[in-house]
Amino acid sequence: MKRVLLAIVASLSVLSFTPAALAQQDTSPAPQGQIEGIAATVNDEPITTLDVRNRMRLIVASSGIQPDPQSLPRIYDQALSGLIDESLQLQAASEYEIEVTDEEVNDSIRDLASRSNTTVDAITNDLRASGVDVSTLRRQLEAEIAWQILVNGRYGSRIRVSDQQITQSLERLVASASQPQYRIFEILVEIPSAQAEDQAVQRVLTILQQLQSGASFPDLARQFSDAPSARTGGDIGWIVASQLPQEVSNIMPQLVGAFEANGGRGALSNPVRVPGGFMVVALIGVRDGTTTLQYELTQVTIPAASVEDNTRAQFERALAESPTCEAAQALADEFDGAFVSQLGTITTDALLPQIRQALNPLDTGDNTGVLDTAAGLQTLLVCNREITGPGVPSRDDIAGQIRGQQLSLQARRWLRDLRRDSTIDIR
Repeated sequence: MKRVLLAIVASLSVLSFTPAALAQQDTSPAPQGQIEGIAATVNDEPITTLDVRNRMRLIVASSGIQPDPQSLPRIYDQALSGLIDESLQLQAASEYEIEVTDEEVNDSIRDLASRSNTTVDAITNDLRASGVDVSTLRRQLEAEIAWQILVNGRYGSRIRVSDQQITQSLERLVASASQPQYRIFEILVEIPSAQAEDQAVQRVLTILQQLQSGASFPDLARQFSDAPSARTGGDIGWIVASQLPQEVSNIMPQLVGAFEANGGRGALSNPVRVPGGFMVVALIGVRDGTTTLQYELTQVTIPAASVEDNTRAQFERALAESPTCEAAQALADEFDGAFVSQLGTITTDALLPQIRQALNPLDTGDNTGVLDTAAGLQTLLVCNREITGPGVPSRDDIAGQIRGQQLSLQARRWLRDLRRDSTIDIR
């Protein structure tokens, strides 16, 4: 396997939609009278050399690449590969009678402009200035929209995100509350098969060379990344190291060192071999962990003076029915001398270690069972349990992330199957 070892690039370019001129001698339209050739066929549907050149211009214009004789063949391969995948996606959409409207494409362009902090007119003018017909961008977006509709229609109803999955994700946030958080952008280059590894290496080399030349990381991610985050320019937000692939997590100390040495202006990783491909990550922010777990608690106490031989067993039976906080007074009324205390909202760091341990596995509606204390027999009812702190996602956000990851996995598998089962002839 080829090794891609390039020095860490310790500064990142401005995150913007930046046009660039493409080398005209390699991508200009065919001379008058010359017939355009066929670059490839996908199930007998042609992709012309003009299609490829237009896509190359789009890649360059939207990513800020500065093409040179060494990078042009790689850009060509990326353009052709993208067009082949889009042909497969649009053919599948046609089979299922999926039609994407002009307005849906317009909405997607407006979204792209918003995320790039620019306007639709500016994008259109920049593309024209770079010799790119806007129809090239529109076809790319049409395929993207159609594929999303297809994947959602085929797999959306099959994906179930359980409360347990959401809770486990949030628990991992709690477990990492004291760990530093990193603002990460990513580019994933997949290796769909062993035979395609050399091509993936060349794509990674192109990405690294263009980043070193000042190209925008988010714009390169939109064009080259195979990760779901490509739509947002590779932005995966604030995360802890344990949420990254292990291979990437292992290099975070070195990346943080480069980030600090660069005065906090950003740092770029070497390409990292991960299961299924290569990853390049950009670190643009570091902050201390600020996530915390808090409970809203109600306490029921049976004073020691009121405890008799059978009191504990009766109390345990009553708690086994999982009484709610609203039923706490009714529970206390079953025992002589028992009383209710509303403890309100308490963070875990304010709890005694033994209480924290008893509450740790519990969720809203649970209770600690019978606790032996100096005051007598007690129980804590969990009225609410939540994770708080800057940037903490809601349960709906977590569910959306899990669903998106599962849909993305199914989409990649389906596209891989389409490639395998189709007749693709590259000229």
